[in-house]
Amino acid sequence: TAGKTTALQYKTEQVRRGELTVIVTATGTLQPTNTVSVGSELSGIIKGVEVKYNDRVKVGQVLARLDTSKLEAQLTQSKAALESSKAKVLQAQATVSETRARLSQLQKVKELSNGKVPSQSEMDAAEAAFERAKADAASATASVSQAQATLQANETDLSKSIIRSPIGGVVLTRSIEPGQTVAASFQAPVLFTLAEDLKQMELHVNVDEADIGKVQEGQKAVFSVSAYPNRTFEARITQVRYASTTTSGVVTYETVLKVDNPDLSLRPGMTATADITVKKVENAILVPSAALRFTPPAQQEKKSSIGLVGALLPRPPVGTQQYNDTTTNGKQQRVWILKNGQFSPVYVTTGSTSGLMTEILAGYIQPGMEVAVDIITGGK
Repeated sequence: TAGKTTALQYKTEQVRRGELTVIVTATGTLQPTNTVSVGSELSGIIKGVEVKYNDRVKVGQVLARLDTSKLEAQLTQSKAALESSKAKVLQAQATVSETRARLSQLQKVKELSNGKVPSQSEMDAAEAAFERAKADAASATASVSQAQATLQANETDLSKSIIRSPIGGVVLTRSIEPGQTVAASFQAPVLFTLAEDLKQMELHVNVDEADIGKVQEGQKAVFSVSAYPNRTFEARITQVRYASTTTSGVVTYETVLKVDNPDLSLRPGMTATADITVKKVENAILVPSAALRFTPPAQQEKKSSIGLVGALLPRPPVGTQQYNDTTTNGKQQRVWILKNGQFSPVYVTTGSTSGLMTEILAGYIQPGMEVAVDIITGGK
């Protein structure tokens, strides 16, 4: 509605009672709940790639295979080394049996001859030969263990030539083609990027430091993406991180929201704008926020005889003098009610605000009253 004074026309709106929803707006990107980069521990030539972009894979499914000719040769060599070690063990055991029998024979002869024969040097040599045989047998046994370990390592390398999926999910990227060479020198090269179940995603938004105190885990939000301008999606805050990020002097805090994506319409990397509901006030007295910023012009002075000196003194333009507003102590503010073409100030205590509407906690103001919010036009 519009109220009219001597020379100006004003726009007014009604005070009303209703629900106030306070929201915090933040932007961010959609990300999979869990992303795994799959690489290769071995170097070699890619023999085959068995998945494509967007393919769904299961745990243990083959993604790619390396050429194994060199690995198979190493495996054959290690098997032969193991067999050779086992043969040396048999040979060492035979030597142990031989030297033991020789030592036993000399000991028996010494007993029968009452210590006359053999000589002590012969006995010492036989005992030393027996000890050396036992040591050789132990060394041969250790060589078998070493050969077995080498064989197991080569078998492990051969198994790693088949690159399998560690999770069930979707192939986001594929960085190799058959025939390419993989060089795993200082770090494993990333061959595939897999995203776990895309039906559950996360929205990572950056909340301004001025609003972070209002944001808490469990609060609900709605967001939109450019791909679906006429559609909104629901989300819920699962984590508000303490670490801050400063970009161009602006401090923000990363906040994680859980998103359901049953139809797979949302994709990783999409930019989203989220409205987080941080507070709801039921049955509140609401005034337009513009009414709290409005200050009416002072009434024009009545024409009077001011004399020559008064006429020469500078005066502010008619209709532009403003009232001094000194009522901004804390949340104490002032609104103007227009009655019969005259302004009447009402002092109120404000609470939460949604931007457009502000909650009134105290003050002589009731639903249905008309408060001034703007000047429409000036009269002639």
